[in-house]
Amino acid sequence: MTSTSTRETLRALAEARRGVLVPGAFNALSARVIEDLGFEAIYITGAGVTNMWFGMPDQGFMGLAEIADHTARIRDAVNLPLIVDADTGFGNALNVRHTVRTLERAGADCIQFEDQVAPKRCGHFSGKEVISTEEAVSKIKAAVDARQDADLMIMARTDAAAVHGFEAAIERAHKFAEAGADILFVEAVTTEEEVRALPRRLAGKPQLMNMVIGGKTPIFNAQQLGELGYGIVLYANAALQGALAGMQKALTVLRDEKEVQESSGLVTPFAERQRLVGKPEWDALEKRYS
Repeated sequence: MTSTSTRETLRALAEARRGVLVPGAFNALSARVIEDLGFEAIYITGAGVTNMWFGMPDQGFMGLAEIADHTARIRDAVNLPLIVDADTGFGNALNVRHTVRTLERAGADCIQFEDQVAPKRCGHFSGKEVISTEEAVSKIKAAVDARQDADLMIMARTDAAAVHGFEAAIERAHKFAEAGADILFVEAVTTEEEVRALPRRLAGKPQLMNMVIGGKTPIFNAQQLGELGYGIVLYANAALQGALAGMQKALTVLRDEKEVQESSGLVTPFAERQRLVGKPEWDALEKRYS
């Protein structure tokens, strides 16, 4: 599957507004697991990359080079559409332009930009600040203008609800749509009423709803969100939190019992691990070229 066709696929998924579930990947193997389990698209999570690669919180420590490198590696590993978290674009409108060029070359099918003051922080942390509406709109315009492929989608996220209130976030999202954003993402709404209202209030563009496990937004079933009209239901760090829980369980048994057996159910079997990293395909290539 070519990058062009994955872009067309992602646009169709978003515009269907059926609440397609999109898990987040933090490296190539987590992306392989997502694809293997039959999901239709992948979100490359800035929080996940920061947590899993640096062991640091999602507070603006990731740079463009890191997310571009992860995007390229994941693009090589899977054939699904990729939504890439580009935080604030790593600077002003000119930096956003450079970010789009870089991530488009790396294989992104959609690039997400947010309107926080840099250094940004997780949308479900306290203490967020946002830039002016005018500056945020200019950055979305720069992103739209920078893309080489018209099928590359630009997602505009606003964190204004936590700072200026729900109505201000709606107003910003409308302006992002006017600036050319393809998908809208109002982050960290806090009530069921707000979740239900967004698809009606922003009907002109597909929307993403972020389901942060343990976060500020009430959890809705993805089928419910699809019925409300959301295009994408994001679980950015379900895989990460599941991986952490699995590591803690397996390593606790190892610490206490001094061994872990494959039959314990705590670890993926050796053969399954090799399947997921494509060892049979590499064995076939080795045989072909030897």
